[in-house]
Amino acid sequence: MQEVKGSGKKYVVLVPLALQGHITCMLQLGSILHSRGFSIIVAHPQHNSPNPQNQPEFDFVSLPDNVSSLEDTSFSNVLEILSTIFANFGSPLQDYLVQIMEKHEIVCIIYDSVMHFVDSIATHLKLPSIVMRPHTAAYNLSDLTIIRLYSENKLPMQESQLEEIVPGFHPFRFKDMSYLVTSSQMDDGGCQFWKDLNNIGSSRAIIYNTIEDLESSPLSLLQEHYKVPLFCIGPFHKFGPPIQTSLLKADNSCIAWLDLQPPNSVLYISFGSGSTMDEKQLIEAAWGLVKSEQSFIWVVRSESVNESKWLEKMPEDIQQVIRERGLIVKWAPQKEILAHSAVGGFWNHGGWNSVLESICEGIPMICTPFMADHGVITRYVTHVWRVGLEMESTSKREVIEKTIQRLMVDIEGKEMKKRALDMKQHLEVCVEKGGPSYDSIDKLTEFITSLSLNK
Repeated sequence: MQEVKGSGKKYVVLVPLALQGHITCMLQLGSILHSRGFSIIVAHPQHNSPNPQNQPEFDFVSLPDNVSSLEDTSFSNVLEILSTIFANFGSPLQDYLVQIMEKHEIVCIIYDSVMHFVDSIATHLKLPSIVMRPHTAAYNLSDLTIIRLYSENKLPMQESQLEEIVPGFHPFRFKDMSYLVTSSQMDDGGCQFWKDLNNIGSSRAIIYNTIEDLESSPLSLLQEHYKVPLFCIGPFHKFGPPIQTSLLKADNSCIAWLDLQPPNSVLYISFGSGSTMDEKQLIEAAWGLVKSEQSFIWVVRSESVNESKWLEKMPEDIQQVIRERGLIVKWAPQKEILAHSAVGGFWNHGGWNSVLESICEGIPMICTPFMADHGVITRYVTHVWRVGLEMESTSKREVIEKTIQRLMVDIEGKEMKKRALDMKQHLEVCVEKGGPSYDSIDKLTEFITSLSLNK
C-alpha cells in the first residue's frame, strides 16, 4: 500500500464517486478543507482516477475496484460500473484505512453520498464519517419523496400525472424527479437501493454544495428528516484558487477565438461528461443553431457520438456555416469560457456543477435535462430563479432555433441576463467573509476539529 506524506498529521480521508462531476466536487471540497489546515487523503477507485499531479498537496491512493474486468466501462454502462465498485472497493478501502490508522490520526472520513457503504466501514473502524452531497438539497428531497410515493403504492405514475405539481414540493412536477416515477422496474429491491443512497447511517453531518438561502425550504425539511448538522458551503469552486479536476483534456484554443467575438454574442453548448445525444438529435441541434444565426462553441465528446460522421451528413453549405460561425470541440475549459465577456448564454444539461458555474458568472441558460438531478435543477433555473429556459432533448430544429433566439436576442433573454447578474452578485456576497457559505465553512471546520477532540 502507498504511504502518505509526513508524520504526526491529522488527516481527513475523502472517498469520491468515480464520476467526473462527483470527483470535481470532492476535490474542490478537499481544497477548501486543506486551506483550513487539514491534511487530505483521497482514497478513490481505480476507475476514472484523478491525476495526483493536479493537487500535489493531497495524498492520493488508488484502490482496486474490478471495473477493468467489465467489457463496457463507458458512462452508458454506469449502473454496472457502480455495482462493481460497490462489490469490490469496500474491502481494499478498509484494509488501507487500518494501515493508515497505525501511523496517523484520521479525524474523519467524508464520502460521496452514492458511496453509502463507506459509512459501515467507518462505523466498524470507530471513525466518524460525514456525507458529501454534490447536488442540490431539492434533489435529495425528491429522492425521499420517491421513496415515500413507492411506500404509499403510488408508483409507477401515469403519463397524464407527470405535469402535476408534487404536493408539498412546489414548483416541482412529478416529471422533474427521477425516471423511477414512471418506471415499472421500480420494485422492493430498487426502492431499497434508493433508501441506501439516502440513508446517512451513523454519519455525523451532511455537506451540500449549495447556498443556504437559495434552498431554505428543502433544507428545513431535510434538517427535520436527518437531524444532524447540515453544512451548505457552496459554490465549492468559488473558494480558493482554481484547481484542475477534469478527467478529459480541454481544447484551450477556443479562448483565443472568443477574444475575437463581440460581448454577449456567443452561445456556449455543453451537456457535461455523461449525457449523450444520438445522431438525429445532434443534426436537429445543428440545424437549429444555424437557423438561430448565433455564434457558438459546442462541446461534442468523442464517446457521445461519432462526431466526424454526423457532421458530414449535413449539406455542405450548412457545414460551411457551422465552421464559419462557431467551434466544435471535444472538451473545453468551461469555467474560463463562462467567465469570458463574449459569452451570452449557456445551453447545458441541467447538471449542478454547470448551473452553479453559470450563475456565478451571470450567464442565463437553456437547460435540456437528461437524467438524475437534471429535471429538478432545470425547474430551479426556469421557475424559481427564472434565469433560463427548458428545452426537451427531442426538440425539433424549429423549437431549438426559437429557444436560442429567446435567450440570446429577445427581451425575455435580456431580462434573464439581468436576473442572472443579480444572482452572481448575491453569490459573491455569500462566499465573502461574513457571508452564509463562508460562515458555514467556519462552522464545518470547527465541527471536524471537535470530532478529533471528542475521541
